[in-house]
Amino acid sequence: MLNTRSHAEPYLIERNPGYFEYQLPVSVKAVIAWGDRLPLLKNERDEWELPGGKLDVGETPAETLTREIREELGWDTTVTDPYYAWVYQIRPERHVFVLTYLARYNGDAPPAYSHEHKELVLLRPDEVDALTMPQDYKSAIHQAVERGHFA
Repeated sequence: MLNTRSHAEPYLIERNPGYFEYQLPVSVKAVIAWGDRLPLLKNERDEWELPGGKLDVGETPAETLTREIREELGWDTTVTDPYYAWVYQIRPERHVFVLTYLARYNGDAPPAYSHEHKELVLLRPDEVDALTMPQDYKSAIHQAVERGHFA
């Protein structure tokens, strides 16, 4: 990469003179199957998103995701495999690496969302296309369907 870094690119770090690499927070998210529904949460940007959050130092991605789902929904889920990854440009100066997992909730208690979000919905996967949410979340949900996650 050419030495063209500006103050508007705080997600880049110079490793050697003129060579830059991404320095990104890592966020782990889950497409959670609860029967034929999945929970989605509305964030402070009024976008719908998958449950999950930032990777904490010392945690594995699966541990972070299990903790975040418990905090955000009150559910103890079974987290399985990561299957979809992307870099989300929240704003021009803010990028996040997102790793999406499949998860399942087999309990009876409905989810209860935390103070971190404005709203929670339970939708069928075929209802997400009409929502205001990043396209890669929609793609992750569609791929989960293709993998038989809601069967």
